[in-house]
Amino acid sequence: MSASPNAAAATAAATAADTATAADTACDAACAEPLQVLGRDVTVPLVTGGEVTYAALDYAASAPALQRVWDDVAAYAPYYGSVHRGAGYLSQLSTDLFEQSRVTVAEFLDCRPTDQVVFTRSTTDSLNLLGQVLPADCQVFVFETEHHASLLPWRDAQVTYLNAPRTPEQAVATLERALADRDPYGPALVCVTGASNVTGELWPVKELAAAAHAHGARIVLDAAQLAPHHPVSVQELDVDWIAFSGHKLYAPFGSGVLAGRADWLQAADPYLAGGGASRKVARREDGGVDVEWHTTAARHEAGSPNVIGVYSIASACRALTEAGFDTLVARERHLIAKVREGLAGVPAVRVLSLFGDDAPRVGVISFVVDGWNSSHFAAALSAEYGIGVRDGLFCAHPLVRTLLGSAPQEPGECGAPEAEPGELSLNAIRVSFGAGTPDEHVERFVGAVRELVTQGARWTYRTEEGRCVPAV
Repeated sequence: MSASPNAAAATAAATAADTATAADTACDAACAEPLQVLGRDVTVPLVTGGEVTYAALDYAASAPALQRVWDDVAAYAPYYGSVHRGAGYLSQLSTDLFEQSRVTVAEFLDCRPTDQVVFTRSTTDSLNLLGQVLPADCQVFVFETEHHASLLPWRDAQVTYLNAPRTPEQAVATLERALADRDPYGPALVCVTGASNVTGELWPVKELAAAAHAHGARIVLDAAQLAPHHPVSVQELDVDWIAFSGHKLYAPFGSGVLAGRADWLQAADPYLAGGGASRKVARREDGGVDVEWHTTAARHEAGSPNVIGVYSIASACRALTEAGFDTLVARERHLIAKVREGLAGVPAVRVLSLFGDDAPRVGVISFVVDGWNSSHFAAALSAEYGIGVRDGLFCAHPLVRTLLGSAPQEPGECGAPEAEPGELSLNAIRVSFGAGTPDEHVERFVGAVRELVTQGARWTYRTEEGRCVPAV
């Protein structure tokens, strides 16, 4: 029996109400205020005269510190003391704070109960640490699309570099083929990014982890660009390790994290030998030294730790969790749409992508402009509009050259076209943003790109020590 007209009308009304509620929720999230960051009111001079509030759109290099993080660090600073080394109150307080920060990071990453959280200097330092503890004869598989921090730390291993995939499915298939050809009995490690530092595109981490484990390999996730934008669960993604940097997570002071399985870490000699890593040291009769190393994370944390840097990471983890990633992700998608729609309206602009326009991504977008030297374009954005972006190859040279279809070359002189319209560009321009970015910054950026392309720069520029700068 068909539903009555009244019932059908009620169902339609309920569906419409649900849709409207969902739309309102999305709008509320997208229209939410950005998180408070340091430098939000800083003004910079323009070469054309006057000053403007600085638009920091280089989050992928270093995100501004959250005001919450800065306040937490300032509140702790008077109580700063040595960690794991003193009996005094401040030392004990600092030690407790340091170890509680380890717990906070483990919770933020949804680590397994047996995982260890090792504090390092950065993502680069974390992956170099992992590279030093690989078992003998370990094979490493890494895509050429990785940041140099993921491409280069594997000097003592047998490394297989995989070609750039053009779809997420192709990435998984490429890895599966490579793993199928390896020695099935030896140790193996896959290193993959969570979100590209060039295109912002999300990688199929969970599927790549499943492929790695199916072939007896382990996997480490470079989450430097993922963790500041999306929730990351070690258990849900089923990765063996995860690495990220504090300075991209709105936490200054030069700290990073390597979190994951303890066995390879504990089977290897310490990354650095010294105080803190050693549990017991004794002279032998023959004049040598016997050392018993710690079996905890301290094994790879020799020296006085950066407690302020570690605490800032923990503070950022708490702040992002409390802000709610659903809200943060929705608002960032709103900003991404603004930028992509704005750039799409400028015919001379080509946005770089591996997986296509519909691929999910974080707030990292790279592009080239026909006829423009990338350094010249970035310098004009800064000097004439107060907008900070990055230009170049972004420590991901193989990926950017693949996307540009160009071989390694020296860039042209500043102010001279890097490539004529229709020709290949040598470098790219990257705009990146996040939880602290107001709408006005991305709107100013889009407007500036349009004006530079249609009207040209209003100032003259010259090359100084390899960089394009305004001519005095």
